[in-house]
Amino acid sequence: MEGFVDRSDELDQLTGCYDGDTADFVVIYGRRRLGKSELVRQSVADRDNAVYYQAVESTGQNQLEQFVDAATAQFPSLQNVRRDWEALLEALGNEDAIVVIDEFPFLIEEDESLPSRIQRVWDQKLQDTEMTLVLVGSSISVMEDKVLSGSAPLYGRRTATIDLQPLTAGDARDFYPAYDPETAITAWAIYGGTPHYLQTIDPKRSLSENVQTSILSERGLLYSEPEFLLRMELQQPNTYFSILRALAHGRRTPNEIAGMAGMESQSLSSYLQKLRRIRLVERHIPVTESPTASKHGRYRIAAPLFRFWFRFVYGNQDQLRLLGEDAYEEIVAPEIADHVSPLFERLCQRALPQLVDRRLTDIGQWWFKQHELDVLGLSPDGLVAGECKFTAEPVSEGILSDLERTTAEVRWSEEPTDSKPLYALFSRSGYTEDLKRVADHRDDVWLYDLADVLSALDGRSTANN
Repeated sequence: MEGFVDRSDELDQLTGCYDGDTADFVVIYGRRRLGKSELVRQSVADRDNAVYYQAVESTGQNQLEQFVDAATAQFPSLQNVRRDWEALLEALGNEDAIVVIDEFPFLIEEDESLPSRIQRVWDQKLQDTEMTLVLVGSSISVMEDKVLSGSAPLYGRRTATIDLQPLTAGDARDFYPAYDPETAITAWAIYGGTPHYLQTIDPKRSLSENVQTSILSERGLLYSEPEFLLRMELQQPNTYFSILRALAHGRRTPNEIAGMAGMESQSLSSYLQKLRRIRLVERHIPVTESPTASKHGRYRIAAPLFRFWFRFVYGNQDQLRLLGEDAYEEIVAPEIADHVSPLFERLCQRALPQLVDRRLTDIGQWWFKQHELDVLGLSPDGLVAGECKFTAEPVSEGILSDLERTTAEVRWSEEPTDSKPLYALFSRSGYTEDLKRVADHRDDVWLYDLADVLSALDGRSTANN
């Protein structure tokens, strides 16, 4: 399974379905390039009762013929079965087969009745067999509307759902194991946890060489990747490009985004809603507030590669072409720390439960008016407040003082009255001697470096007070 990283839970879940003695109906979906196809191919690789069919954009008749070819290769007796989805699935059910239909949305595009027909044959025939039917899709909106939603014909039939997520920063390190912690965090902040993107990295080459080759060069495998995927997902993508560029340059509120994108803020909502639905953009709120009631939402690009691309590639193609091999040093290097910084904050939030000895009920950012905390963990024992510095200078005692003052502004309705906050500082470049002395004499101040964060994300916390 070379290049196939940390999908053991999902493989175990699928294996359990395949080996069970009841019918199983599994839905697998998620953003493109996350490895859904590889996951299901690996899961059936050694099984002679499995039919794997990857749908393509074609006519309904061609799709059906290709499915028949895949099915009869494993079960020659199906040659005599009527060329019809229901008849073929019923025959495969009689064989207790594993049937994987990858990119199911392509089939729905050609035949909107197909989910209803699968529902009928499932209810009447298949649910009494030992068959496993697996439907896979990258179009999240189609999978949600036509398969998962309460109004979909197949609603209530599935026995398992796998919403495939990007790899964690800890698992992504398997693609660049020799990189030091700073380089590893920077690599994750560029490539994210998408296996398809991580596989373009040559671990024997420096990060700058990899980025130059795979993203900044016209011949790079990822040079046009975000544009290609967006044009597959969206109509009139140019407005979306302007919104994503604004987000990539640090605009967070609707007014800020609309201002940089050159559009009216009133018309922004529908575009952001679509970008959220396809999981390229996420809305986040102060961690102390209710997701349904808060009016303080901010927006950010969820996928690091898209954030990097819209900051450094989109609109700069001519300059990248002129600079050639010097593009990384000239365009990216001066601003890379600023690009990494907010993504480093996300990693520190994810690492926090492994680093502090408090049971945390929620973790995120917090802000109110001019006050802001990079990390805030909520606990029945009190708050855990954090400051993250991905800068070239060591963190000083003044940063701790600012953190303490800001934490005092937090209002959380469930905070115990007698609680005492903990303070966690995360630094790329270490700490001044005065701050180290303060931390040595206090039990509520914790200092972490980049290696601590990565160890915690790997589940191997080595951090000390």
